[in-house]
This record gives sequence, C-alpha cells and structure tokens, in this order.
Amino acid sequence: MNAARAFTKDYHPIVHSILLGTILARAGSSMSLPFLALYLAKNTDMNPIMIGFVSGAGALAGMVGGFFGGALSDAFGRKRVMMGALYLWGAVFIGFGLATATWMFLALNLLNGLCRSFYEPVSQALMADLTPREKRFRVFSLRYLCINIGVSVGPLLGALFGMMSGRLPFIITGCIYLFYAIVLYALLRRFGIRDIEGDKKEQVSIGSAWRVIRKDTVFRWYLAGGVMGGISYSQMGVTLSQYIELKGLNEGINLFAVLMSINAIVVVLLQVPLSRWMEKHKPIVSIAVGSGMYVLGNLGYAAADGWVLFVAAMIVFTLGEILTFPSTNLLIDGLAPDGLRGTYYGAQSFNNLGHFLGPFIGGWMLDVWNGSVLFTLMAAVPVFGAGFYSYGQRVFQRKKMFTNL
Repeated sequence: MNAARAFTKDYHPIVHSILLGTILARAGSSMSLPFLALYLAKNTDMNPIMIGFVSGAGALAGMVGGFFGGALSDAFGRKRVMMGALYLWGAVFIGFGLATATWMFLALNLLNGLCRSFYEPVSQALMADLTPREKRFRVFSLRYLCINIGVSVGPLLGALFGMMSGRLPFIITGCIYLFYAIVLYALLRRFGIRDIEGDKKEQVSIGSAWRVIRKDTVFRWYLAGGVMGGISYSQMGVTLSQYIELKGLNEGINLFAVLMSINAIVVVLLQVPLSRWMEKHKPIVSIAVGSGMYVLGNLGYAAADGWVLFVAAMIVFTLGEILTFPSTNLLIDGLAPDGLRGTYYGAQSFNNLGHFLGPFIGGWMLDVWNGSVLFTLMAAVPVFGAGFYSYGQRVFQRKKMFTNL
C-alpha cells in the first residue's frame, strides 16, 4: 500500500496514464499483430512469400519513419505528431479487420510502422520531461515491464477472440488505441501540457545517419550483425505461426498464443537476474552466449512436434533475446562519440532491414521447402551475426590501440 502511494506521488499523472496505456496498447497489439500472418493465410489467397513481405513492411516503414519524425515534429509540434499518430494507429487496426485486398493489408502495415515510429519516441520524451532526471531510469524500466505485461496476456486474448471471429482482435485493438488517445488528449489538456520538448538532441536525418555508416567501419560491422539478428528474430513473430499451423498440431493457434505469452513472461521474470550477470561480462560475451541461445531455440523449433518441445525452444530463444538486445545497445553506446549518440542510435534503425527481410526470406523458405528446413537454416544466421559483432569489436580495439600509441 505504501509502495502504491509512493508511486502515485513520485510520478506525474500523465506518466501513470502512459504506463497504463502501454499495458493496454501492447496487450491490444499483441492480440492481433502476431496473428496477422495466420489471418492472411486463412482469409486471402496470398502465398507465404507475399505474407512475409506484407508482414515485414511495417518494420521497413518504421525504419524510414524514424528519420522523418523529427522533421515532422519541427513543422507541426511533437504533441500533434504524437496524438495524430495515436489516432491514426487506432484507425489502422480497425482497417486490418475490415480489409480484403492485398494492397490494403500492405498499406495498413506500412502505416502501422509509421505510427509506431512517430508515437513511441515522442511519448518517451514526454515521460522524461515529466520525471526528475534521477528517476528516469526507473520509469523507463517500468515502461519496459509494462510492455511485457501487456504482451504476456495479449496473445491469449487474441486466440480467444480469434475463435469468435478472425477480424475481432484487430477491431478491439483499434478501439483500445482510440480510447487511449482520447484519454491521453484529455489529460494533456487537463494538465496544460501544450508541447513536448524532451532532452535536446541533435537532429537525426537519413543523410546524417548515412554519413555515419559510410565513415565508421566498425559501425558497419555492428549493423551487419544487427541485420542478421533481425532476420532470425523476426521468424518468431511471423513464420512460426504459419509453421505451427502447417504441422497440423491440435489447437495450433492456442499453442502459438501460449508461446508468445511465454516469451513476455520469461523476459519479466529473468530480465533482472540476467542483467546482473551481463554487468559482470563484456557486451560481446553476452552477444555470443545469446546468439548460442538463438541457435538452440531455432533448432528446437525445427525438431518440435508437440507443445513441450515448442515451449522449451521458446524459453531458450527468449534467453537469447534478453542477453543480446541490451548488449548490442551497449556496443553502440561505447562506439558513439560525445554529441553524436543520437545520430548513431538513429542510424541503428537500419537494423529494421533485418525485420523486413526476415519474414520475406522465411516465407520463401516455408513455401519452397518446409518449416523444419527453415528453422534449421535460421539457426546459422545468429552465428554470422555474432561473428560480425565480434569482428567489429576487434577492429574497434585495434583502432583504440593505434590511437593511444
């Protein structure tokens, strides 16, 4: 009780609303988007290759949108960009439930990626504005926890509503986003927040990001590793559901929903203890161990023929996620010069290329061969990714030694 009172007093009411909205929004999106590939397979005549292309389009749009979001916020104001993206996001999810043609699903997923890239950075800036600097790390940790709480329940709700109608999860998600947008807008007006500034950072554009990539050899190796990681990781959210369905397992949709929830629950339970382990080792060690977990997880998917093996493979795969995601950011942070961190992190958005290519490549493999071959071959991809990171780290160390001579 005292902890709840302290939390209420320590953070601005809008921070509370964003955290609660994060749970609702992520529960909504995870009850619909992970099932998009299955929905397309059952309700359209798309083949797995086209399904992969459409499913990955959001990541591509998000990559580009992240660079244009700054310019739009300069022209129209960050608050307008954030709220406009949130309202449009709600309409996009309702559109998924009503769409019938391939081009509609492609356009909607492109808009989905743009909305995410416009809304999330500005909402985080708003949380930072309204939170004292010494408490920001904690509030962003809470945001990450809220994301995984939402994702832990969303897929199960998606499977439940999907049994009633394949369109229903998308329409419910859209209504959740529109409700959240209305409440947040009312709170912004209630507390007189007319603009959102955030910490002052250098303007990140495609041109500035490309100059960093062109000049920094080490960063190019890190990006190559990130793209490989994106190709492998994206199979979990797109082709895994189709693979389970094609295997003809009893209650395959329910199995996929459980797997997605297990992914989030494992992150919530093990993030802190694994983070403590990571603090004692170099980031490249965590990336190597995490990549090994990805390899074992993918091989587990390839060999799985029932619930037990799929669940075990997902747990191992998720350990790889926990180990690699923060560690890759630490490598970038150690590489970026003072005053250019924003540009480096912006350029890191090119990693989304892997999340676009992954579903497309996975869909092609699923169409030409089968899921066992797909995940067996995908087990090799994280090895290449870890190799790229490792080589980039060696180049970085040699440069440091040369500079210090």
